[in-house]
Amino acid sequence: MPAVSIEHYENFPVASWLCPPALRPAIAAIYHFARTADDIADEGEASADQRLAELRAYRLDLQAVSRGQPASPRWAAHVFSPLGPVLQRHRLPLSLLEALLDAFEQDLVKTRYADRAELIDYCRRSADPVGRLLLHLYGVADAQALRQSDAICSSLQLINFWQDMSRDGPRGRVYAPQQDLSRHGLSAEALQRCEDSPAARALLRDLCDWAERLMHEGAPLVHRLPGRAGWELRLVVQGGLRILAKIKAMDHATLLTRPRLHAIDLPPMLWRALRMHAGKNPRAEAK
Repeated sequence: MPAVSIEHYENFPVASWLCPPALRPAIAAIYHFARTADDIADEGEASADQRLAELRAYRLDLQAVSRGQPASPRWAAHVFSPLGPVLQRHRLPLSLLEALLDAFEQDLVKTRYADRAELIDYCRRSADPVGRLLLHLYGVADAQALRQSDAICSSLQLINFWQDMSRDGPRGRVYAPQQDLSRHGLSAEALQRCEDSPAARALLRDLCDWAERLMHEGAPLVHRLPGRAGWELRLVVQGGLRILAKIKAMDHATLLTRPRLHAIDLPPMLWRALRMHAGKNPRAEAK
């Protein structure tokens, strides 16, 4: 599942000590694939057209290794040499990896969203594939689990958006849907300029409430995953809820500053993860 605490490619778990040891190489390979694509899309001084061309070349390498063919030298050692055997051994769905690339490409050409449905469609490609890839590795594939995974992953992507308002605006990206902006009497340009106001904070409050509802919809999945995987997911869920709590504590002023998780946040997250018992209200557990 995605993890909001990772500083760079924020919607993905590093293969931590909680991950099942047998799956750590696979999880690490998928992570490096996603992070490198994120770097191509976001880092450096290249133009949007150059980034799109790089992502197309990256996609061709992915398709090559999926057929058992060698990738180009550029990303082979760091990304595709480890990923190729993982694709074959675990029969990873290529469509999920390509969906992530679709989202990175979309970020280079689309900076506004009309409504929440359009933004969730973006999350379906930018975040949900991560959870589905991990469920595939864990051997969980029923429809309910997939829906819950999508809810958690989309929530984490939204939390990342509302956490990063002070960063995305100067980059020209406004993820708050136009429908929500209009309801609060705001413009995308005001968010792009990071103009804090009572209306902007009310907007952020509504958007954070939406992300929290999604998280609680997906949270029961923690009881479906076995052993270490289930505990990893508990901490992912609690990490997302912790960021939302921090945003609330700063009165939703993320246009001014970016809240982050620190070591001091780990004990309460662990305590709340321990209290996530099946059948209990996850809202109460998160408090």
